[in-house]
Amino acid sequence: MDWDKLRIFHAVADAGSLTHAGDALHLSQSAVSRQIRGLEESLNTTLFHRHARGLILTEQGELLFDATRAMAKRLETATARIRDSEEEVFGELRVTTAVGFGTLWLAPRLPKLYEKYPDLKIDLMLEERVLDLPMREADVAVRMKEPSQADLIRKKLMSIRMRCYASADYIARYGRPETLEDLSTHRLICQTPSAPQVAAGASLVGQLMAAEVRSTLTVNNYFGVLQAVIHNLGIGVLPDYIVEDFPTLERIFPDIESGEVPVFLAFPEELRHSKRVAAFREFVQDEIMAHRRTLRDRDTD
Repeated sequence: MDWDKLRIFHAVADAGSLTHAGDALHLSQSAVSRQIRGLEESLNTTLFHRHARGLILTEQGELLFDATRAMAKRLETATARIRDSEEEVFGELRVTTAVGFGTLWLAPRLPKLYEKYPDLKIDLMLEERVLDLPMREADVAVRMKEPSQADLIRKKLMSIRMRCYASADYIARYGRPETLEDLSTHRLICQTPSAPQVAAGASLVGQLMAAEVRSTLTVNNYFGVLQAVIHNLGIGVLPDYIVEDFPTLERIFPDIESGEVPVFLAFPEELRHSKRVAAFREFVQDEIMAHRRTLRDRDTD
């Protein structure tokens, strides 16, 4: 098949319009249409259903689009690796992680990475869905469990636990509960039980809820839980990594916490020699080490 026709087909299938594809390719609509007709004739099949609102792929068109999409991702990878052969770290790096970790721990530390590599472009994708790294939905993932996808390089960064915290002002006003039974006079703030979350956190929340809590606030991510806690609304279930950046929070129930939750960094095998990935990995590892030192110093005070 003609590579140029495949490139144009991919643009049309992606845009769903000859006009929009032509704009993206800097070609006239008639030129794009001729290339698509030529491709259909060479394959002896129809690739698009044409109607007033645009173009819809036929079953055969879907098969070809799957192939060109995979080709495009492989070309992106090759381009990234070629660019990574340069000595300087630059270009886009797509990083995916959970909303809580991304907003509360990673994003506040990114200025240090940009200070060292000002030409780097980070596309930070915060969502609980596990993106497909081998299919290049992202370049690097930081996840709260070991990745199960094949062909990934993975490294355990640290372990975290979910614990109970309240603001100093809240404790001064409402007192510090000493036992789980004392929660009956306080408000518990935690992730929504149905929201995607680590099993260890959900288990701890279930244990606390069994104490017949008087009032609750549930939020679908830890950022919302934290905002409610620092504004003195109640006692929150939060990951322990937040205490470094929010020193006014005090731990409640020192003997109650979740099981360990491993934090892994992972990226595709094909990006093993990527300078952008190496720069990000080194940055995260350095910040983890600094984070551990801070927590160790805080625990010994």
